[in-house]
Amino acid sequence: MKNRLIRQQELQYQSGFEEPDIEKRVNPGLLVDKPRSIISIALAYPSKMKVRVVSKKGERRGIFCRASWGKDYHHVLRDRLQKLEEFIHARVPEAICKSMVDTGELVDRAVAQRAGIGWSGKNCSIITPEFGSYVYLGEMITNLPFESDEPMEDRCGSCNKCVEVCPTGALIQGGQLDAQKCIAFLTQTKGFLAEPYREKLGNRLYGCDTCQTVCPENKGKDFHSHEEMEPDPEVAKPLLRPLLFISNREFKEKFGPVSGSWRGKKPIQRNAIIALAHYKDETAIGDLIKVMTTDPRPVIRGTAAWALGKIGGEESLSALEFALQHEKDEEVLAEIKKGLSYIEQ
Repeated sequence: MKNRLIRQQELQYQSGFEEPDIEKRVNPGLLVDKPRSIISIALAYPSKMKVRVVSKKGERRGIFCRASWGKDYHHVLRDRLQKLEEFIHARVPEAICKSMVDTGELVDRAVAQRAGIGWSGKNCSIITPEFGSYVYLGEMITNLPFESDEPMEDRCGSCNKCVEVCPTGALIQGGQLDAQKCIAFLTQTKGFLAEPYREKLGNRLYGCDTCQTVCPENKGKDFHSHEEMEPDPEVAKPLLRPLLFISNREFKEKFGPVSGSWRGKKPIQRNAIIALAHYKDETAIGDLIKVMTTDPRPVIRGTAAWALGKIGGEESLSALEFALQHEKDEEVLAEIKKGLSYIEQ
């Protein structure tokens, strides 16, 4: 594992969200005094909405990935781990326990694989026999000795669907991910999105499920075992145009409870603009012009200019020509010129 992480770092495949100290990622002894066991947990989440909302002309919608449906899974799993810790301390008061979910030092997937929860799939997810890869992972390091479970045999075999259909080619080979190309990572960045990736984003607002939805092991897997993980359709698949002008307070009230809100509203708004361009939604032209000319953030103004060019039309052309004469930011000006070039082709 250590050599793999070092190689990943050398290739610059990391997202930047990981623990930077590789030693802490592979050595529990740096985190807990005399660790004897790591308890790995997994909770299944739904892959389908019980109540569906439809994206239609004039009312286009974006989508949050399934892992961001329902209550923020960090809180849900931490609650479960806290209950487990209380259970342990009631029986062994002197026990040392350190829990983590996603943002901890250890590699969740590696821990779960060694604990026998599932195998590490070519889509870089833990795949369980019962729930597929639609599971959240967490773990607890403890100084208590527990009998070890056996790792599960890899069942991906010759199947390569996830690698073949990854929109950006982020799955370099089975089980290896270039996070810098992964749409799940790209949707969380805050700057201008490189143009080739804008074309691949579709209507995604946060995350990407493609490598999971194509996995044969996930066929028919849809579990609704935890009420707090049930999605609100208006949050999981929100209307795009209202997102352009949502206030910080409104964003926090509506999206704050889900994990996809952790980077704030800016990436979501940028992605919503790209999604409107993907749909070529002419009903959004007026809103996009307002964003391009009034929003204080260059990334949002520039992305709106690009989107207007992609949607096209006389109204977009006139607005872009006007903006070209009045915009001062160099990056935004470059996006305005791109937009004009699309219309003038």
